[in-house]
Amino acid sequence: MSFKDLPDGARPRERLISLGAGALADVELLALLLRTGLRGKNVLQLSQELLDRFDGLSGLLHAGLDDLKQIKGLGGTAKRAELAAVLELARRAMAERLKERAVFDSPGAVKQYLQLHLAARPHEVFAALFLDAQHRLIAMEELFRGTLTQTSVYPREVVTRALHHHAAAVVLAHNHPSGSVEASRADQSLTQTLKAALALIDVRVLDHVIVARGGALSMAEGGML
Repeated sequence: MSFKDLPDGARPRERLISLGAGALADVELLALLLRTGLRGKNVLQLSQELLDRFDGLSGLLHAGLDDLKQIKGLGGTAKRAELAAVLELARRAMAERLKERAVFDSPGAVKQYLQLHLAARPHEVFAALFLDAQHRLIAMEELFRGTLTQTSVYPREVVTRALHHHAAAVVLAHNHPSGSVEASRADQSLTQTLKAALALIDVRVLDHVIVARGGALSMAEGGML
């Protein structure tokens, strides 16, 4: 079932034209990308099923082509490729924004960017945003995976990558698959260890952001740095 099968007031394309894209819900915007549904399931229902399957847009942004293939209605290569392309564009657009201006000119964008990349991961990932002297993004790298402890995150590797990028500052980040964004004692201890190591090469740790599906915590904003 396509848009033409929906009631006039429920057609996302017409609503976007008359009200603007910001007025549409996530499910409506996704429906515009999918364009058609399945027999017995209109495109809005298919879009909602996709959001439910991946726990919202954040999870969908991390879905791979194989993940999308498991959804009935996305088996076709063309539709999966189009959706994957749009999701990648969203991630790249956010990265460009952070490269053009100091990250703390828009701290909310930093959290959103990190959530897009890390929040939906099923395992813990430790990453770093490497910044120039104006605190603009040079690069983001995922450095460690698995259970993150002070012994599994190697300060030497973080220092090496900071030197590689000629970074003046970093924002540390990791995710909590459990859904909690509370900073543990281990998180705080690890942060202080990395601060001390990076200070030896004159690189500042500006923040350590913990992300989960439900939100993000800035340790700098919480006075934990």
